[in-house]
Amino acid sequence: MSARFVIEPLAKAHQRADFTCGNDRIDGYFRETVSQDVKRKYATCFVAREIATDRVAGFYTLSSSNVPLTDVPEPLATRLPRYPTVPAVLIGWLGRHRDYAGQGLGEALLFDAIKTVATAPIGAHAIFADAIDDQAAAFYAAFGFTPLVRRPRTLYLPVATALSLIS
Repeated sequence: MSARFVIEPLAKAHQRADFTCGNDRIDGYFRETVSQDVKRKYATCFVAREIATDRVAGFYTLSSSNVPLTDVPEPLATRLPRYPTVPAVLIGWLGRHRDYAGQGLGEALLFDAIKTVATAPIGAHAIFADAIDDQAAAFYAAFGFTPLVRRPRTLYLPVATALSLIS
């Protein structure tokens, strides 16, 4: 992503009313609900803002999470401690305004989320992503995320593996 955008925490000054990625659930969440989740500390939200126009071009949210060890795909689970759950961070929502399609913005948002998680001073073994549909699941899978055993639209990526994507 070029210096055309800056990714920063969501603030009141960010205009969300005209955001449209083409998915009504994502659009509605970003326009109407995300600020309440941030206020309640359910999630943090980061936006990609176009520098020249101050327009919000995309966003993602992060939340603390965990997943039952039994839901982690076997090849990955065998290498983990036998604790009942795996500590993780969840990418709950990620959206890119449709006007910015094909510019690598979705990838830039994902890589920023990975960097944010990997450099946070808190333990998290993995990053999970809740894909809203099959297209979103394919997006995450293209970067090495693996579907969970019982929840195929929730995808898993060890932080150590994620770091190799951004280095």
